[in-house]
Amino acid sequence: MSRLSINELTTYRWPFEEDVEQYKAAGIQSLAVWRQKLSDFGDEKGIELLIDSGLAVSSLQWAGGFTGSDGQSHQDSIVDACAAIELAAEMRAESLIVYSGSRAGHTNNHARRLLTEALKRLLPVACEFGVPLAVEPMPARCASEWTFLTDIDETLRLLDEFDSPQLKLVFDTYHFGHNETILERLIELTPRIGIVQLADAKQPPGLEQDRCRLGEGVVPLETMISSLLHAGYDGYFDVKLMGEEIEASDYAELIAHSKEAFENLTSAVA
Repeated sequence: MSRLSINELTTYRWPFEEDVEQYKAAGIQSLAVWRQKLSDFGDEKGIELLIDSGLAVSSLQWAGGFTGSDGQSHQDSIVDACAAIELAAEMRAESLIVYSGSRAGHTNNHARRLLTEALKRLLPVACEFGVPLAVEPMPARCASEWTFLTDIDETLRLLDEFDSPQLKLVFDTYHFGHNETILERLIELTPRIGIVQLADAKQPPGLEQDRCRLGEGVVPLETMISSLLHAGYDGYFDVKLMGEEIEASDYAELIAHSKEAFENLTSAVA
């Protein structure tokens, strides 16, 4: 059964409590929690609100920056990620999104060693709390501040080093929906995917992420969703929209459109 989630970045201007209220009113059953919004509201109060609302949590975003790219030391980033795992467990999130951090002046090999060391320390914690870690690669054009993992195969080789069911891949249709080779491999990739982030685009991704509403761009969403579902994907499709067009949107209408578009995209899948 297809599961729809709305990412809190999609409704960037709304505070946490309004996201919860408006998503529920729109008939949305799950959300991806952004740690910054939750922190602004208060972690403890926010988790209580989530539980009371009945909304499921598709993912918590994010932990990482293990290369020091965001100003934290390697150790501090690991401590923060451990706290994020515990927070994800408290809200019963199905995954914690992980960004490696940019290369940050390191060699590729050293950046990879920093990420590998972090994952070695985090996976036992993730297993203890039952929270899968979902590592997100991005194309090089929009990865500079987030990750040095710019290729799906490179990311899979990293995951293979651990061979852990707690370590998965984030697949973002905006990032990789223009890559015909990847599209042809979706059936093969499906067992490795922890969460699908769903967005459309009118042109390939660039430095500034310029996503558009589902069905209004050139990403072959129907084909991608069909391939994933036929291959047995049973995780969330998390609508993650941002960019100039999205910022100007009426959020309530955007949520309603996303829900309707997703229903249309999945209706033909047997």
